Amino acid sequence: MYVTASTHCFGDLSFADAINAIHDLEYDKVELWMDEASTHLKPSELAANPDRFIQQYRDLTRMTPVAMHIEHDPGREVFEGVCRLAKLMRITQITLPAGQLGTPFNEEIDRLRSRLATANAAGMRLSLKTKTGYLTEDPQTAVELCQAVPGLGITLDASYYISGKYANQSFSQVYPYVYHVHLRDTSKTAVQVPVGLGELDYSRIIAQLRRYNLARVLSVEILPELLEGSDRSLEMRKIRMLLESLL
Repeated sequence: MYVTASTHCFGDLSFADAINAIHDLEYDKVELWMDEASTHLKPSELAANPDRFIQQYRDLTRMTPVAMHIEHDPGREVFEGVCRLAKLMRITQITLPAGQLGTPFNEEIDRLRSRLATANAAGMRLSLKTKTGYLTEDPQTAVELCQAVPGLGITLDASYYISGKYANQSFSQVYPYVYHVHLRDTSKTAVQVPVGLGELDYSRIIAQLRRYNLARVLSVEILPELLEGSDRSLEMRKIRMLLESLL
């Protein structure tokens, strides 16, 4: 297990500024966050010209890219292009969102089978982020999606299980399916709070991953819309040091 930071932490900045900020905080690995609605990284642009992005990335930093996180499903063709880019960059982990609440289960299964086939062809692990407002907001439904699409995994964001409507339920059943982890401190009333003031049990998460022999990436993901300025950098530095001490 090792610690990385998502560029989502600085998703309100340009990609270049986000990379520089993460490097200055002494991270040596990075998760690439992309969203078609943002000015940060757009999946369609990366898929259309992967060679240009790879050169841009090499000019910016020597940090190792270890994962990709696509905020919204970009569609089949763009997803194929992103998988090709990931393969060229030797990234093996991609996170997608589950369908929003109300999506018919069978329709979601068809979509996920298609995306998993594309990811597998490129040698990628594909996982769904656990998040309020999506089918994965219920831990049991998240597990059922993985069982219905063998090979599909979970990107565990425990903040939404601690602060969401399933806050009083255990989510231990998801651990055998966890491929990737997003971390920030949280409470039952707020999805993001300062490190040390929340209820996220980092030690337990790491112990559960080790229990299932899951040597996964722990990716720091501070939500930029909930924390601005120098406080964000301070939180990222604190959580990095905490996680590294536990590992």
